[in-house]
Amino acid sequence: MESLVIPVIILAVVAGGVALAARAIGRRQAAAREAATAPAPDASELARVAAAKLNEEQHRTLYALIAQGQAMAAIKFYYEATGDGLRASRDAVGALAAHPQPYRGPQAQAEEDLEADDDTPQRFPYRYRAIASKGDVTREVSSNMLNDEIYGRIRTLARSGDIEGAATALTKHSDISMKQAREFIALLDD
Repeated sequence: MESLVIPVIILAVVAGGVALAARAIGRRQAAAREAATAPAPDASELARVAAAKLNEEQHRTLYALIAQGQAMAAIKFYYEATGDGLRASRDAVGALAAHPQPYRGPQAQAEEDLEADDDTPQRFPYRYRAIASKGDVTREVSSNMLNDEIYGRIRTLARSGDIEGAATALTKHSDISMKQAREFIALLDD
């Protein structure tokens, strides 16, 4: 009987170790599933928030680095200017490069937050070009009342089947007629 005590103890320790390992693996898999289903932050919103953390000189310097193709220097500059983490700085610089943001002072930022309604289109200091094509037909809309966010909403409306809503939103944010807007929206079908 004494000869069985040590193997039983070893067997119990091994079984306990296997149970703990299985539990740890299950937790990791659950965390990975949760991270995969979590919604990714919107890049245009991330760019807006990132630009708001910079003063005018920092904003100008960061965009100069981005324009020169110095991504690592831009990330380092943003990291030092804001104190955000390295990964957050990388994501912010990527979003700012993909969705350029004009400098908005603290007062303009506060006013923008107050005026978040979509009824009156905002004029941007740059012209946005939206191009749609199907086959040999290509249409372009160029306006300083469009940006990535507004154009994304128009495309979402078009893809969901609300052609009139998309055309109305496009005419509100550009200087084209309703007929031209419908023709443009018809080309957005992917």
